[in-house]
Amino acid sequence: MGSTFLTMRIGMDPPPRLDKALARDVPEEAALSRTRLARLIEEGAIRVNGATVTDAKARVEEGDEIAITVPVAEDTHILPERIALEILYEDADLLVVNKPAGMVVHPAPGTPGGTLVNALLHHFGGDLSGVGGTKRPGIVHRIDKDTSGLLVVAKSDAAHHGLAAQFAKHTAQRRYIALCHGVPEASDPRLRGLRGVDFEPGNILRIVSHLARHRTDRQRQAVCWSGGRHAVTRARALERFGTPAACALMECWLETGRTHQIRVHMSYAGHALIGDPVYGAGRKLAQKALPQAGAEMARGFGRQALHAASLGFTHPISGEEMLFETPLPDDMTALIAALTADPAPSTVA
Repeated sequence: MGSTFLTMRIGMDPPPRLDKALARDVPEEAALSRTRLARLIEEGAIRVNGATVTDAKARVEEGDEIAITVPVAEDTHILPERIALEILYEDADLLVVNKPAGMVVHPAPGTPGGTLVNALLHHFGGDLSGVGGTKRPGIVHRIDKDTSGLLVVAKSDAAHHGLAAQFAKHTAQRRYIALCHGVPEASDPRLRGLRGVDFEPGNILRIVSHLARHRTDRQRQAVCWSGGRHAVTRARALERFGTPAACALMECWLETGRTHQIRVHMSYAGHALIGDPVYGAGRKLAQKALPQAGAEMARGFGRQALHAASLGFTHPISGEEMLFETPLPDDMTALIAALTADPAPSTVA
């Protein structure tokens, strides 16, 4: 297997640890992430002043000469599969895809195949330079299996490194469309008294908390106030359905991107997403407030009504500002139509 070689020197006032100094000083064009550098240290691919160093905590000094051996990307163990994809954009560095509901993003023990990654490997064929030392697409962010919508995927280490930095700094723009139980209103005294919840001008709901794994159900996330990870969600009602309003079409956007974030936060606020089997179980719509067909469709909706509708980021190589949008999928469109349908006229004998 071939390799590429990189030499450099540690700059002024370096962090004392090798891993941190490398993360700071490795040229950006090398596109070596912190995780990749840590793996290279462990594998003995880093030499400091001619000596191989495998301890990430090893001390370095200004001016130390660093030699890095970067192995050529290996083939992945994940198998390509011929699965149709809706690709909105593709160039040599990245791809934007509209993922359908029901598709898992990455193979896992319970889902070894049929995933987005399997489909992408078939789509790319051999035209993939590799991410993290393996010829695989770079999954920068994920959406749940039963959430539909937009994802950007890196095709190289350089693109992956640049995109990951944007998501880590929360500069990527992500907008979701959802259908929820009830309507969050600034006038609701229950919400005004709920910790972590407030309203911004324009009746924009803002939820701030930490999120962590649920104490007893490891498949779920839960709101917490210490530990976990900081999470901020904003949402506003685009349309209300029913008389009185029983559910709403919501625009949600993320300041952070945590697992199940919108679903957990909306449930915490008392406005769980329609169809959510995990965070909305047991929620029922006010049947008499809605058209019968709409109420029945909402009751039987087979997934959380959530769609990643808009995605914006800076192209990691060209620097171009990019924005992609995709319409709602058919199942959510049909549900909205049923919720807004006029009731059938009564028949007079």
